[in-house]
Amino acid sequence: MIIDIHAHLSSPPELYAYKGALLSHRGAHGRGRVAVDDDRIRAAFETPNPSFGNISHLDHIDQAGIDVQLISPRPYAAGHSEEPAKLVEWYTEETNNLIHRSAELYPDRFRGVAGLPQAPSLGPERWVRELRRAVQELGFVGVLLNPDPMEGTSPPLPALGDRYWYPVYEAMVDLGVPALIHSAACKPPARESYSLHFIVEETINLVSLVNSQVFDDFPELKVIVSHGGGAIPYQAGRFMPGALRGGGRPFVDRLRNVYFDSCLYTREALELLIRTVGADRILFGSEKPGTGSSKNPETGRWFDDIHVLLDEIEWLPVEEREAILHGNAEQLFRLHG
Repeated sequence: MIIDIHAHLSSPPELYAYKGALLSHRGAHGRGRVAVDDDRIRAAFETPNPSFGNISHLDHIDQAGIDVQLISPRPYAAGHSEEPAKLVEWYTEETNNLIHRSAELYPDRFRGVAGLPQAPSLGPERWVRELRRAVQELGFVGVLLNPDPMEGTSPPLPALGDRYWYPVYEAMVDLGVPALIHSAACKPPARESYSLHFIVEETINLVSLVNSQVFDDFPELKVIVSHGGGAIPYQAGRFMPGALRGGGRPFVDRLRNVYFDSCLYTREALELLIRTVGADRILFGSEKPGTGSSKNPETGRWFDDIHVLLDEIEWLPVEEREAILHGNAEQLFRLHG
C-alpha cells in the first residue's frame, strides 16, 4: 500500500478564472464563487493534461500504485501576499471547498489537507478560523503551512521557531492535525523562482524550528517538512559543531523532532535523507502529478516515480520501506482512527 501525503489539487480552470477575476476587481464586485458541477471536477482528474506529461492525474497515481493521496492547494497559486486580505480568504475557502468536493467524489483515493488564508495583515489568530472549519466541517486531516506569507517580499515574517506562529500550533494540537510545511509563490525583488523558494524556505524554517522552544512548548505538535527538508540533510554537518558548542542536543537528534516527506527525485538524495534522519521520520510524498511529471530520458521513467527509487535502495529493510510507504502516514494522520 502507498499513501502519498504530498499532492495538490488538480482543479478545473474555473478556479483560476475565479482568482483572476478577484485580482482584477480587488473585491469591488463581491466574493462570487467557483461555479462548477461534479463533471467538471472529475474532468480535472481524469483528462490527460499537457502539464502532467499528457496523462491524467488519476492515471499518474494508478501507474505509480498510489492508493491514497492527501491533496492540498497548489502552493504557487496561493497568493497570500495579495491585498486586500479578503481576496486571500475568499480564494482559500473556495479552493478548500473544491478539495472537499474532490474527496467526496473519490472517497477511496483522496483526503483533504487545508490551505490557510495566510494574508500577513490578518495574522495567525484569523488564519486558524479556516483551519477549524476545514477539519471540523469538511473532515480534512492536515494543514498546509506556508512559512513565508510575504512570498519573497520584504520584510519577512518571523521564522517558524518564533512565538508569532503559536496560535497556529495551538489550533493544530487542539484539532490533532499535522502540518506540511510548504512555501508558496515568490515575487520580485526576490531573485529565485518559486520552486527554488520552496527549498530555501524549508531550509531556513527547519533550522529555526529545531533550534527553538516550539517542541518543548508543544510536545504533541506534528510537523512534516516537504521536499526532504530542503538543503538540510545535505548540509547537516555545517550545523553540528554549533549545536555542540551551545551545549544542547546534537543537531541530528534535534532533526528528529520533525518529519520529512520523500519528495526527492534522485535515489542518492533519498538515501541521504533516510541515513540522516531515519526511516521512522519519513512519509511518502511525491507531489505527483506536478514538477516531477516529466520522463527521465536516461531511464524512461517519470522523475516523480519515487516508489521505484525506494525499491532500488537494496539496503533498506522491508519493514522500514513499508513504514515510509504508508505506516508512518497512517500513524501521523490517524487515517485508520
